[in-house]
Amino acid sequence: MPPADETLQIDDQQRAVRLVEVCQKIREQVGRIVVGQDEVIEQLLIAILARGHCLLEGVPGLAKTLMVRTLAESMSLTFHRIQFTPDLMPADITGTDIIQENRETGHRDLVFEKGPIFTQMLLADEINRTPPKTQAALLEAMQEHEVTVGGTTYRLDEPFFVLATQNPIEQEGTYPLPEAQRDRFLFNVVVDYPDRDQEAEIIDRTTSTIAAEVQSVVTGEEIIECQGTVRLVPLPEHVKQFVLDLVRSARPNEESVAPWVKELIDWGPGPRASQQLVLAAKARALLQGRYHVTRDDVEALALPVLRHRIVPTFNAEAEGVSVDDLVRRLLKEVPATSKQLL
Repeated sequence: MPPADETLQIDDQQRAVRLVEVCQKIREQVGRIVVGQDEVIEQLLIAILARGHCLLEGVPGLAKTLMVRTLAESMSLTFHRIQFTPDLMPADITGTDIIQENRETGHRDLVFEKGPIFTQMLLADEINRTPPKTQAALLEAMQEHEVTVGGTTYRLDEPFFVLATQNPIEQEGTYPLPEAQRDRFLFNVVVDYPDRDQEAEIIDRTTSTIAAEVQSVVTGEEIIECQGTVRLVPLPEHVKQFVLDLVRSARPNEESVAPWVKELIDWGPGPRASQQLVLAAKARALLQGRYHVTRDDVEALALPVLRHRIVPTFNAEAEGVSVDDLVRRLLKEVPATSKQLL
């Protein structure tokens, strides 16, 4: 890391150095199993540091599930995987009250049987294959880190993350995620194909008898400490204004937005987008070896933070304009007031 910045106390600077060391160890362990995907892994780490959840989108066979499982193993976190299907019920996720007989007294009592959501890292595999009613079973857990069943509320173990996957090319038998559900995810990460050399290495690793092992290099308590360190990073006023201008410029009901926004965007991001963009930018700054947030941090994470929070109009879809195209255009047209503050 570069020389310590005066904006953080000495103890905080040491915690920041420790955070970078922890993340480097995690990267090394994940790299033993997963080939390439450096940007995806970095965004997953940023989401974890920012205490957020991730939606991974990519075609089948890109090691999305393997990546999540390896992350959990490297961080010594409990891990559960739920395969989302059309017949999955909310109780299959949260758990349910069952009647059990007490062998000593002979009385029958209601006992809560915990579901797979009671873990620290939950993989919601192919989340868009289950109806919205079942998807909604995750809402309380993702926001409040607790589950309410039968009028009783149960706290989840910390740290708690939901990493969900969905395949964009398979439309039959899928249910689009409701806006409220999508907004709970800090990032919507697009997992792309590996390049030729990476794919050759994948072949070598997976078709031989050599099997790499993942070691646990960090505890849940250390992850929680790292999450606290992220929130200590100062946010310069001009960067905060840039975030506000960027997010608010994507809302078609704002009076000052560009005319094309009203034409191409049907629904824009809410305040949670601003909050999570700032937290993610703080985490990225630390991983980049800095103790302060810059505009570059915000611009680097604008796509994964905003792409699932913007609903394009029919005109945009008819013209073949993607949400990513809209975000890139917004980044280029941030109001001049933000630029003058830099």
